[in-house]
Amino acid sequence: MNKTVLCLMAHPDDAEILCAGTLALLSAKGWKIAIATMTPGQAGSIELEPEEISAIRRVEAARSAAVLNASYHCMESEDVFIGYDKETLLAVIELFRELKPDLVITASPSDYMLDHELTSHLAQTACMAATIPNIQIPGTLPIEQVPHLYYADPIKGKDRFGHAVKADLLVDISPVIQIKEEMLCCHKSQREWLQHISGVDEFVLMMKAYSREKGAEAGVSYAEGFRQHLGFSYPQDNLLVAELESLVHFNPEKP
Repeated sequence: MNKTVLCLMAHPDDAEILCAGTLALLSAKGWKIAIATMTPGQAGSIELEPEEISAIRRVEAARSAAVLNASYHCMESEDVFIGYDKETLLAVIELFRELKPDLVITASPSDYMLDHELTSHLAQTACMAATIPNIQIPGTLPIEQVPHLYYADPIKGKDRFGHAVKADLLVDISPVIQIKEEMLCCHKSQREWLQHISGVDEFVLMMKAYSREKGAEAGVSYAEGFRQHLGFSYPQDNLLVAELESLVHFNPEKP
């Protein structure tokens, strides 16, 4: 039976920027891929109304996921208003029970904006809560075990204070960088938006530049960085290493 990886991020295009290469490598190994976003990205336009841009971005996200024959799921929260509350948590737990992931990749717990941080915390809680029978959601059954949980790098590798966040693991995505680029290019609506809010004219170039920076740390052309959640009751073995073997490098700068 194929294993499943669920990538839960805040917004459409977050997965493509932060971990699409690793998802592509897992897909090539026969893994089932699911990409979910907390929001449809309703704030991501200076010209279109929220419902209009949301419709466009859902299509873009689904088109990107289709590159890996992946499913796409939107939790229908709103940009800036993602909440860590019972209603939102129950929706995320329900998704986990539906997909039964063996491995979860989510945003960094410390990042430049709370949408990313709260998504990270929602994923962390859902990994454990999805196993608990007394958290009752009609039509669902608890999953059998807590999934392996990994945090992708924060945007540009910096936490909320601007300090560098060093990944524990660097995944060599050099063989699939073109797939990562193809997936990111599906998000056409965001080029103008990012240029408006941050002065970034080409987010593909920004993505590749950061991937090269991570690759240099591992001595390869392109890489993506991750840290594994190793708290009590979460799996302690390293599933990414087991699955991707020589493509995973331990960061020499970390103890």
